Amino acid sequence: MQTRKLGPFEVSAIGLGCMSLSHGYGPPAPREQAERVLKGALDAGYTFLDTAAVYGVGHNESLIGEVLGDRRNDYVLASKCGLTNGDKRELNGHPDVLKATCEASLKRLKTDVIDLYYLHRWDKRVPIEDSVGALAELVAQGKIKTIGLSEVSADTLRRAHAVHPITALQTEYSPWTRNPEIAVLQACKDLGVTFVAFSPVGRGFLAGGAMDASAFQEGDMRLGMPRFQGEAFAANLKLFEAFAALAKEAGCTPAQLCLAWLLAKDETIVPIPGTTNPDHMMENAGAAAITLSSEVMARVEALVNPQTVTGPRYSPAMQASIDTEG
Repeated sequence: MQTRKLGPFEVSAIGLGCMSLSHGYGPPAPREQAERVLKGALDAGYTFLDTAAVYGVGHNESLIGEVLGDRRNDYVLASKCGLTNGDKRELNGHPDVLKATCEASLKRLKTDVIDLYYLHRWDKRVPIEDSVGALAELVAQGKIKTIGLSEVSADTLRRAHAVHPITALQTEYSPWTRNPEIAVLQACKDLGVTFVAFSPVGRGFLAGGAMDASAFQEGDMRLGMPRFQGEAFAANLKLFEAFAALAKEAGCTPAQLCLAWLLAKDETIVPIPGTTNPDHMMENAGAAAITLSSEVMARVEALVNPQTVTGPRYSPAMQASIDTEG
C-alpha cells in the first residue's frame, strides 16, 4: 500500500481503526473474526493501527496486545487517554489520570512504548496545556513517542502545539461530515500536523452498511445519533442511493469512493476506517490505489455536503463533550 508521513513515521495511506472490534456498533466481534481482521490487515499492508483505552474499557488494547504482540515491529501503534479513569469510562484530563492510563495501556498492549498517544477528548476543566504537559512528560520518559489530539478546535491545537509538538489531530471527516474544513485542516497544514480522519465512511452509512436502523443492536452508538433517526434517516437514505450510483460510475464501491476522496483532498490526510469484516478490510485497502478525477471529486462534494445531509452528527450532550468547530 502507498504510504504517508505521520510525524517521524511512514505509515500506510489507509490505517485501521480498531474500535468496532470491541464496542461502538454493538457487541464485540467474535475472537476468531477479530484475529482475522487484525492479522489480515498487517498481511494486506496496513501499518497504522488505532485503538484507545476506552474501547471496550481495555478490551481493544488487550486484543491487539494478545493477537499482534509478536508482530509489534510491523505497525505504528496509536492509542488514546482521557476518557477513562481506571476501569471506568470518565472524561478526565488530569495529568495523574493520563499517566496512570498510559501505564495500564502499555501492559494491555504488551509493549514498552506507544508510537502515537492521543488525548482522546479535552477535559475543559483542565487547561489543555496541563494535559499536554503530562503527555510531554511521558515522551521524555520514553513511554510514548509522539502526541496527538482528538476532536479539538484549531485554537486548542495551536495552544497544545505551543507546549509540545503535536504529531496528529484526529476527528471525524468524510463526505457527509465536513466540519474539519472550517478551520482545523488549515491549522494542521500550518503546523505540520497530520490529519487522521476517523469514521471516514460515515459510520458505515456511506459504505451501504447502515441501511436499516431497526437492525442496530444494543450498544450501537448510532442509535443516539440524529442522522440515523426518523425523518432524517429516511432523507439520508435517498442521498445514499445517488452516492452509490456515483461510486458505480467511478468504478469503485461506495466505501472506496469515500476513502479515495479523502486521500485526494490532501496528502497530509490519513483515513482510518474500521470494520469487523475481513472482506471489508481488504476492500478499504484497495481504495489507496484509486485515483479520482477532478470531475468525480466535484460531484461527490456537490452531492454530499452540509446542505444535503440531514441532521447533526452528534446529540446535544455528545456535542458538548467535544471542542471542534461546527
